[in-house]
Amino acid sequence: MATKLDYHWHLRKVMADRGMFSTTDLIAPLADRGISLSSSQVYRLVVERPERLSLKILMALLDILDCTMDDLIEPIAVAGAAKKPKKAAVGGTASGSEGLGGLRPRRARIRGVDRP
Repeated sequence: MATKLDYHWHLRKVMADRGMFSTTDLIAPLADRGISLSSSQVYRLVVERPERLSLKILMALLDILDCTMDDLIEPIAVAGAAKKPKKAAVGGTASGSEGLGGLRPRRARIRGVDRP
């Protein structure tokens, strides 16, 4: 089973270690570095794990919090997820090999319109 790479985002913990307990504490320092984010964007950055992150924002966070990337991002290896068996519909079978079978509609044929 192949391992997948994942990560933990520790921005909230690093902020708390630096005495920054409100997400809005980052707005002014980011603005000083030329990054304009709304309070809701900063909240999502702190509270949620970002999927896409600008390198400028990452570098600004490292500068503001005086930390390294290892402090903010912790890489982890996750075992590959096992595929769950497909659930059968009422009266159906669990195997997905049957598909829709005879339930497929016939393909429509569009022909030219005869004009009188």
